[in-house]
Amino acid sequence: MKFTKMQAYGNDYVYIDAIHQELKNLPVLARFVSDRHFAVGSDGMVLICPSDRGDFRMRMFNPDGSEGEMCGNALRSVGKYVYDHRLTDKTELVIETLGGMQHLTLTVTDGLVSNIRADIGEPRLSARVIPVNTGLAEFVEQPVTVRDRSFAITAVSWGNPHCAMFVDSVDELDVEGYGREIEHKTELFPNKTNVTFVEFVARDRLKIREWERGTGETIGCGTGCATAVVAGVLTGRTDRKVTVEQIGGPLLIEWNEATGHLFMTGPSHTVFESEIDVSHIFL
Repeated sequence: MKFTKMQAYGNDYVYIDAIHQELKNLPVLARFVSDRHFAVGSDGMVLICPSDRGDFRMRMFNPDGSEGEMCGNALRSVGKYVYDHRLTDKTELVIETLGGMQHLTLTVTDGLVSNIRADIGEPRLSARVIPVNTGLAEFVEQPVTVRDRSFAITAVSWGNPHCAMFVDSVDELDVEGYGREIEHKTELFPNKTNVTFVEFVARDRLKIREWERGTGETIGCGTGCATAVVAGVLTGRTDRKVTVEQIGGPLLIEWNEATGHLFMTGPSHTVFESEIDVSHIFL
């Protein structure tokens, strides 16, 4: 099986063309290509599939084999994959995901995609959509006690649930300890949640660390950055156009006031392309 490993601000994903080949046992395959013992280690597997509703369909699988709704960085890299591999010559794309229809704008330099702008749609704050067990209409800065402290949590969804909370310093925080406990607060988040810890730097700059459900701390998360900006705007801390610093690098996030849509802009690059023997998985 041919695969491409791509990176978008710290996230490593394995991308596979599922248009020109039939794949089976996808959860097993996802676990296999994510297993670092095979030197393919990744944050997940992304399949590029045909779509009746958009230009392509994106299916994303977590390292544990479960199918995910959408990841902002994985979504942006889809645009680079389909253009650079000549699956399309369009620079405006509609991608079907479990989280909804997503729109990409590609910048092409010397025949290859050098920058990707993703419109991930309008953030949903409805407690009924996220979902969380609460009678509140919206989940904005709700106090939640975790271990020895109280966090004011804002919960946001673009098809995959995230929650953000502001802290004094993300570098000095026990991200694993608090992230794991918040992720498993099933009385609050029945489906588990990704956790974004946010440090306010300036009105146009935030710093985050992201705890991803079922995976652990990541060095980059596009929708985590977007969640941080939504929380910052809603609480009056930031402007609508903000640079978000994360371990993998900065990402520019803009919440369009007129449309309500949120955009993330930044590069993605190919780490390597190779082949791997997966015949035993399909037996």
